[in-house]
Amino acid sequence: MTKTVNHWIGGKTVEGTSGQYGPVTDPATGAVTTQVALASVEEVDAAVAAAKAAYATWGTSSLAQRTTVLFRYRALLDAHRDDIAALITAEHGKVHSDALGEVARGLEIVELACGITTQLKGELSTQVSNRVDVSSIRQSLGVVAGITPFNFPAMVPMWMFPLAIACGNTFVLKPSEKDPSAANLLAELASEAGLPDGVLNVLHGDKVAVDGLLDHPDVAAVSFVGSTPIARHIHGTASANGKRVQALGGAKNHMLVLPDADLDAAADAAVSAAYGSAGERCMAISAVVAVGAIGDELVAKIRERAEKITIGPGNDPASEMGPLITAAHRDKVASYVTGAAAQGAEVVLDGTGHTVEGFEDGHWIGLSLLDKVSTDSDAYRDEIFGPVLCVLRVDTYEDGVALMNASPFGNGTAIFTRDGGAARRFQLEVEAGMVGVNVPIPVPVGYHSFGGWKDSLFGDHHIYGNDGVHFYTRGKVVTTRWPDPADAPSGVDLGFPRNH
Repeated sequence: MTKTVNHWIGGKTVEGTSGQYGPVTDPATGAVTTQVALASVEEVDAAVAAAKAAYATWGTSSLAQRTTVLFRYRALLDAHRDDIAALITAEHGKVHSDALGEVARGLEIVELACGITTQLKGELSTQVSNRVDVSSIRQSLGVVAGITPFNFPAMVPMWMFPLAIACGNTFVLKPSEKDPSAANLLAELASEAGLPDGVLNVLHGDKVAVDGLLDHPDVAAVSFVGSTPIARHIHGTASANGKRVQALGGAKNHMLVLPDADLDAAADAAVSAAYGSAGERCMAISAVVAVGAIGDELVAKIRERAEKITIGPGNDPASEMGPLITAAHRDKVASYVTGAAAQGAEVVLDGTGHTVEGFEDGHWIGLSLLDKVSTDSDAYRDEIFGPVLCVLRVDTYEDGVALMNASPFGNGTAIFTRDGGAARRFQLEVEAGMVGVNVPIPVPVGYHSFGGWKDSLFGDHHIYGNDGVHFYTRGKVVTTRWPDPADAPSGVDLGFPRNH
């Protein structure tokens, strides 16, 4: 009998009532192992109502109460790392070590939330005028929602809800319907840690659930991570409905390799950043820009390393890369490789025919490497979201930066060089939100914020870090005058308050 993943609303599992279910497959076998309940508009209303009811007390709870729960939650997550990672591997397909890394990066934000007391401190100016003090404070918003992608089913939700609830909000999470189980386990562990019922809810679904949250009058803010077209839709719709929005979109991340770079280190980094997690991450390096005469040697080194990568089921310790999330996505990724030569690229490695013995029905694709790719080709212009690395050739540093800045995306980027002056210029001149210097995937640590520029971000706030705290709170300024007890009442003054 197929397992069913149901909603988590009001601190308990709630069976879906819409009658609609989505399939969840094991990407290594292609078999449908689970079905997930898809929410109706009425179920969206129920989840938001549970969060709204919980906000009445959680929104006024003490910082000590919130952090006590979060510290216990952090301990439970740590104890259940393997369990969470196993669910990720079973439904997403990534190898177990990669899944454990995802959990670790999510835990960073839980740890940041445990220290929320210092992040929520306000400001006070005394005696700005005679007996007048002015203070600035930050307060929670109410019910907030998160809509998260399939590629990091634990980490991206943990980039959102721990900070949101630490700030005093309640949360409705709508995870990807392709790999929903990890989200439920995160919510169950939060309940075990003592989080009151309704503070964190998990609502599974598709467009009906998403649109229901975007339109709901009781949802104050929406966080989203996903593709650029959907991010644009989320931002436009939720903003038009008066909601605060942070919507992180797609990417085409470049790695600029200068002639003085350590080419072995650059090749190692390119392989790790392009093919890790099967390329299904918005911070993957998908375009290497080789400057000058180093291109041939760099491509040869990348190919040598790529050919040694072991592809197999995520639960096999020997596997270094797993399958793609669905067969349809696998076929779409493959189409970029099969069409590359006709658009002028040199296909150095073609992984489209790859299979794994004993798992022939899995969503397999091998590593592909395309050289001498043009900027007007589909493989360069589109976010492929798979293990396909494009190499572009330029003559100078200036040409490389101009090429990168011409991209509509501006998520992450990297430079490989031994020249400190060139690296300094690059970090100031490149148009991207996250920059790595000899670091291929510059995902910030939890106490800095994650986010891109241009078509990689819609909204004003990046995610987690200080931006995350500011997104999940709003500022209030209080001006106070207390009369001195020795003063007698001086009557009514209808004039504008005087500062001096």
